[in-house]
Amino acid sequence: MTSADATLPLPAPPAAAALPLTATRHAGWLRRHARGLVAIALLLVVMFPFLWLVQLAFKPGAEIFEDSLLFVPTLEGFRSLLQGNFLKSFWNSLAVSTLSTGLSLLIGVPAAYALTRWQFRWRRHVALWILVTRMAPPIAFTIPFFLAYRWLGLQDTIAGLAIVYLTFNLAIVIWLMQTFFEAVPTALEEAAYIDGCGVWQAFWRITLPLASPGLTATAVLCFIFSWNDFFYALILTRTNAITAPVAIVNFLQYEGWEWTKIAASGTLVMFPVVIFTVLVRTYLVRGLTAGGVKD
Repeated sequence: MTSADATLPLPAPPAAAALPLTATRHAGWLRRHARGLVAIALLLVVMFPFLWLVQLAFKPGAEIFEDSLLFVPTLEGFRSLLQGNFLKSFWNSLAVSTLSTGLSLLIGVPAAYALTRWQFRWRRHVALWILVTRMAPPIAFTIPFFLAYRWLGLQDTIAGLAIVYLTFNLAIVIWLMQTFFEAVPTALEEAAYIDGCGVWQAFWRITLPLASPGLTATAVLCFIFSWNDFFYALILTRTNAITAPVAIVNFLQYEGWEWTKIAASGTLVMFPVVIFTVLVRTYLVRGLTAGGVKD
């Protein structure tokens, strides 16, 4: 090999050699973002019915059955709701859900604390019987509630409907709050006793604030169950205390289904729960994950 040959440039590598490097980069990018891509895909699948409902709410009535996503938004459906009694039903649902959630927490939280901290005979059996009340189907209680409410004058009233919702919310509160109270160390309460606090003072000042994330999560679940109830509201209400889920069904008339009103009212019904959940999302996540890891 001569000196002239040594100065010649080396031949460039074939283009095919760059393909494995590009494929490796793509594979590495997919591995780094795999969880995010899966989460986005699952989010789109879960949110698709809600997004479809919202776009139907803003769609003109003449185009409600068209598959095109390009349309001129209109408030026709929401304006039609203002002309009827839907807003009254909406406020009835808000009042019933709030009242039922408040009563469930007022009764259930002390009961859960008593079952957690106080040792007495048949304590486990009492907790089990409270859970059994959630096992029976709602229709099994329909006739007793209907006859009792007609005799007591509670039929078609907000107070009567809120009391009925205690039948399923109370068991949820007691069982969930038991778990959260068990996660609070008893040594903190004993230290409060030494400082002169009584049982209920230690409960309000020490235990309950530490269990506030669980309390928030429980309140959200109770509110959602009350807000979405349809069966009891359909049987025990007529005109005065009719709730939003029952009012939506009234748009399914014999002459035809008012799809624009159904989509608009369904969109409005979703917003209170969404707003409530977003406002307490920090406490909600902490409450739902509390007790997942035990020492």
